Amino acid sequence: MKRPIVKSFYDETTGSWQYVFHDPVTLKGAVVDPVLDFDRRAGAVTHGNADRILEYIAETGIEVVWILDTHPHADHFSAAQYLKQKLGAPTAIGEKVTGVQALWRDYYHLPDQPVDGSAWDRLFADGETFMVGDLEVSVMFTPGHTLATITYVVGDAAFVNDTFMMPDAGTSRADFPGGNSADLYASLKRILALPDETRLFVGHDYGPDGREPACCATVAEHKARNKHLSGDVSEADYRTTRDARDATLPLPDLMLYALQVNIRGGRLPEPEADGRSYLKVPVDLFEPR
Repeated sequence: MKRPIVKSFYDETTGSWQYVFHDPVTLKGAVVDPVLDFDRRAGAVTHGNADRILEYIAETGIEVVWILDTHPHADHFSAAQYLKQKLGAPTAIGEKVTGVQALWRDYYHLPDQPVDGSAWDRLFADGETFMVGDLEVSVMFTPGHTLATITYVVGDAAFVNDTFMMPDAGTSRADFPGGNSADLYASLKRILALPDETRLFVGHDYGPDGREPACCATVAEHKARNKHLSGDVSEADYRTTRDARDATLPLPDLMLYALQVNIRGGRLPEPEADGRSYLKVPVDLFEPR
């Protein structure tokens, strides 16, 4: 298998991993799941994470040909549109994003919000392939965390975002609207069917037990020691563990802010008459945890 060069960027505020991968021969590359910074107390958007990515791209001479999201994120704003403005590269996400748009359009009461995926330049279907330089990227539909999550498989690398965590943390939650643990179990098993040497790059890590945040483990390492899946774990046992854990988790701090931006492909709401954008927060939509 070809081996793309992968550079990771950690956002400590949200525990999120962002990536740039590129073909070492052609120097063409792609950005995966970039973070747009948002200060909830000030209501302020800044670009520290995205600018770090831009600095790396400039230093290495990479030509970015895609800006990719794996799903509409609930814990941070997507920086896809900001990077598109800076780099001129098209944006993309999985085709099932239209279901997420329709769901959250109703939650936010946004009757004029398009739900056709036109906020992105390209919607990828399961099994579709595209090129980044001489690297072939294949799209794997991996729902469960959300109903739209996809994984990008590039040579010996797979960008799995919110499916797996690092082996000592297990797997990601499946209790968001449109997600469920049965779909997630099937997606995890599909990813584990990749070759053992495949590097799985995760979307989040929080450094459990005081270790430094990490972003990558191989399929073989997950098979051997993932705390939710190592050994012959049945779907029923996995779902019991996952659902019990999810019932104890609070909603992400930025979820109600982030999703109205991310169903727009990383765009803030259109400015109102005073020239300022405003975010909506639905009241009593969810029970407190």
